[in-house]
Amino acid sequence: MATYKKRGYKPKSEKEQEDINEDEKAYVEGESTTQEVFENLDETANKTEEWVASNQKGIFIFIGVVVIAVFGYIGYQKFVNQPKQDEAANEIAQSQIYFENALDASGKVQDSLYNLSLTGGNGKYGFIDIIDNYGGTSAANQAQYYAGMAYLNTGKYDKAIEHLENFSSEDEILAPLAKGAIGDAFMQLEQPEEALGYYESAANMRSNSFTTPKFLLKAAITAIELKKGAKAEEYLTKIEDEYADAPEAEKVAVYMGEAKALK
Repeated sequence: MATYKKRGYKPKSEKEQEDINEDEKAYVEGESTTQEVFENLDETANKTEEWVASNQKGIFIFIGVVVIAVFGYIGYQKFVNQPKQDEAANEIAQSQIYFENALDASGKVQDSLYNLSLTGGNGKYGFIDIIDNYGGTSAANQAQYYAGMAYLNTGKYDKAIEHLENFSSEDEILAPLAKGAIGDAFMQLEQPEEALGYYESAANMRSNSFTTPKFLLKAAITAIELKKGAKAEEYLTKIEDEYADAPEAEKVAVYMGEAKALK
């Protein structure tokens, strides 16, 4: 009986058949590996579900604690902190008026106004009461600065240093003014070494045409007092080169001669 052969059919060689068998084997192995991966994923998912089920109570407690903390913080800010901030801002207003009036006064009247700003009047707290009763508020921080300056201007230099050290600000002008005022207090206490350090810090804190030359000049004068001619010359030169339009520049020539004489 004749064997039918399909037109175009060509029997595969032994090598071709082996290649096919290898491909089929690789495919089967790949399918097996994929199946193992999914089985492992299923197993991991099952373990995760089991862990969640066994720790469900702890998870809910944790979530509850987080939610309570978040709402507690929001509630504190809205119902406790903000009213406290507003109340402190209202209290400090009268003390600020006393302080500003003191700047324009002189003699005993000036001292009395500074003292009123510290202790309070007209039924309002002074700076010290605001610091004690409204800690953590913006007004209390401002009160540290005002109290420090009031004490500085009434000759209570240790207290001035204490309050100015507690003041914190990122303001371009106020931050170096507070730092330099501590230097002024140390100068009044006849501690020029300490004063020089604060003047240098105040001069370097910001770069502006108001506070920078102001404290560079104070640093130079203090350095001359300490017989540090090179330092004094450095600060005076900086005023001359970088702040020629500042009022302090007019005094450079006088102190420059003294600084050079020390070298």
